Amino acid sequence: MIKRFIIAFILLVLVGGGIVGFNLFRDKAIQQYFANMPVPQLTVSTVKVEPGTWTPGIEAIGTVSASRGVDLTVETTGIVKEILFKANDRVDQGQLLIHLDDAVEQADLAAAKTQVTLDKQALDRAVELQKRGVGTDATLDSAKAAYSSSLSQVAKLQALADQKLLKAPFAGTIGIPKVDDGQYVAPGTTVVTLQNLETMRTDFTVPEQQFGELKIGQPVAFGITADDLPYKGSITGIDPKIDPVSRLVSVRAEITNPDARLSPGQFIQVRVVLPEDDNVISVPQTALTTSLYGDYVYIVGPADKAKTAAPAAEKPAEAAKPADGKAAEKPAAPAAEAPALVARQVFVKVGRHFGGLVEIKDGVKAGEEVITAGQNRLSNGAPVKVDNTVTPALSNANPGAAQ
Repeated sequence: MIKRFIIAFILLVLVGGGIVGFNLFRDKAIQQYFANMPVPQLTVSTVKVEPGTWTPGIEAIGTVSASRGVDLTVETTGIVKEILFKANDRVDQGQLLIHLDDAVEQADLAAAKTQVTLDKQALDRAVELQKRGVGTDATLDSAKAAYSSSLSQVAKLQALADQKLLKAPFAGTIGIPKVDDGQYVAPGTTVVTLQNLETMRTDFTVPEQQFGELKIGQPVAFGITADDLPYKGSITGIDPKIDPVSRLVSVRAEITNPDARLSPGQFIQVRVVLPEDDNVISVPQTALTTSLYGDYVYIVGPADKAKTAAPAAEKPAEAAKPADGKAAEKPAAPAAEAPALVARQVFVKVGRHFGGLVEIKDGVKAGEEVITAGQNRLSNGAPVKVDNTVTPALSNANPGAAQ
């Protein structure tokens, strides 16, 4: 009985020891596999940081309006007799646009002109009689008064007739007519809009902290989007009062509109250009990553030689010589490999942003290579391979030379 128990115990120990040994062998093999497994290199694109010129500015959003624009109205009642323009026509100053029915005014004007002719003849006779000595001064004065009154009546009726004619107060682009032939219109009725689109203006607001940086005549850039500001202009007016509710100051600038792409009432991106700053370090916006711990970028550099090569075997006291007595030739040295590159995470202090660039105040030095794409899979110390065949394009400037 005891013998069977001993045999069973020995078998149990052998089986248990085998299981434990197998597990230890497996864990060690897995550990060695992962320890010797090569770390894959991640492909990234980089840009070399160089100090350059930065043109700071004040960004805002403005509303475009024509430098001269008005909604034309009629001064008197009447029926539209003739519309003498088409939508989007270019009209000159003083050009007749709408003609109201003025038959009554023209008839009264003709009668008044006839009366002027009669009064002029009466005045001429009174003057002739006065020269002959047979006319009185009272008769001459009455003739002069009647003639002056007739001239005034003609001027009055002419002004009433002119109210039936709507003319362009200035040159510009006419809009869509809002009345039709034969339509009855009342005083103050808007019939069409007239806008001068060659020179535009925009009104925008800036914070009170930047009020001291604004000056009359300061250059301003405008555009439909913040990345493209093709239109140029200058500040023409600055409101001397800051709004006590919004703490904003109102500014007006003039814009040149050669291609007539800007229209009154349109929103537009505004950038007031400030004096340039030199020796500014900047990187593409794509290189910057923001986290809960701060802003950081990845810099490419050579890998640290943490592991040294295994020591070479000791040389024998006397190198073996071949049978012919000549020294053995040394094998050719292998070609030098390019140094391995790794990504280093560097926390930075950022400043201004513009044109796809961000100013770096601290953390990056000139001459360092900053990763601009591919950093979403990186970690500190990860091996990388640089491939700049595909690099994110900047909208307005290169790193270190912001516009």
